[in-house]
Amino acid sequence: MTGLELDNGARASTRPTESRALVLTGPRSLELQELPVPEPSDDGALLRVEACGLCGTDHEMFTGRLAARTPMVPGHETIGVLEEVGAALAERWDVAVGDRVAVECFRSCGACDPCASGTYRRCTSHGLRTAYGLSPMDVDPMLSGGWAEHHWLAPDSMLIPVPDGTDPVDATLFNPIGAGIRWGADLPATGPGDVVVVLGPGIRGLAAAASAREAGAEFVMVTGLGERDHPRLTVATDFGADLAVDVADADPVAALRKATGGRRADVVVDVTANAPSALGQAVDLAATGGRIVLAGTRNSTDTPGFVPDMVVYKELTMIGALGVDAPVYRRAFELLASDRYPFRSVPRVVASLDDAADLLATMAGEGDGPPPIHAVLVP
Repeated sequence: MTGLELDNGARASTRPTESRALVLTGPRSLELQELPVPEPSDDGALLRVEACGLCGTDHEMFTGRLAARTPMVPGHETIGVLEEVGAALAERWDVAVGDRVAVECFRSCGACDPCASGTYRRCTSHGLRTAYGLSPMDVDPMLSGGWAEHHWLAPDSMLIPVPDGTDPVDATLFNPIGAGIRWGADLPATGPGDVVVVLGPGIRGLAAAASAREAGAEFVMVTGLGERDHPRLTVATDFGADLAVDVADADPVAALRKATGGRRADVVVDVTANAPSALGQAVDLAATGGRIVLAGTRNSTDTPGFVPDMVVYKELTMIGALGVDAPVYRRAFELLASDRYPFRSVPRVVASLDDAADLLATMAGEGDGPPPIHAVLVP
């Protein structure tokens, strides 16, 4: 055990030398391992993980549908409490030991052109290569994901303060709500009078619907596919949707035009995963001059029903969206705290690290019942 001079002058008499972490070693292969905790450092911080949200990327890496650079400690929606932090970092991040924070999974060097312009997801030193919860264990730090008891934070990390009184499990919603704000409102410049369609009724799709409504959208439609999406479509109206459509048994274009007096969508937000036909649906649904945000991953080069010429004839704008950004996460906490939408009460499953494999399989649609809208791991 090692002592550490903390930023507030207090001394931690003991600290862990190892931390239990769930390591993805290959498709459907998870191992609980004891990983070394780095020595105290002026340019690092130790976070005690309280909760980590799960998303489609997580279960896709687990099942092998999305390639992962293993071995790795997954988890990129992390909430925790700072147990130690170097003095310079405490000043830079405006935090102190004992603060509860959310961790932005992307890191920023702060010096390259993308970072200087605010698009730090394209950082020339980092990007996906070093993203927390997505990078392999041979990229420092080894404890770099939220599926662990502790998370080591490098100096180029970005932290978002969690508002006082926010439950840590609820706080993991910062990531999907932030995604909804960026994808459903900011990137497509959604505004008053717009007709918006969200493809995919998961937690990010519901957040995109709520964000479009907050931005002034006149009409919002959410689509899903099949029985597993029915519970999600049922609650879509609670998140600002005027219409929820199961594309397995209804034509989404016809349903939209009937409900809007013949209009198509000014904005289409595609948050589906492993749904190659969604791109064609997005183009069909879009109005002339419309904007399409592509945020979900296909994991396929197939695009059935997609007619590229329609992008030309309709003069569509297609926007790729990778992740969120730290300023939007602050707005996500504000929207969560407002309780204008029932984010805290969506169907949720909270599991321990030991039960992660079963939960991930359920999220991938392999369980007997529908997957939860929100899933969280707690160490």
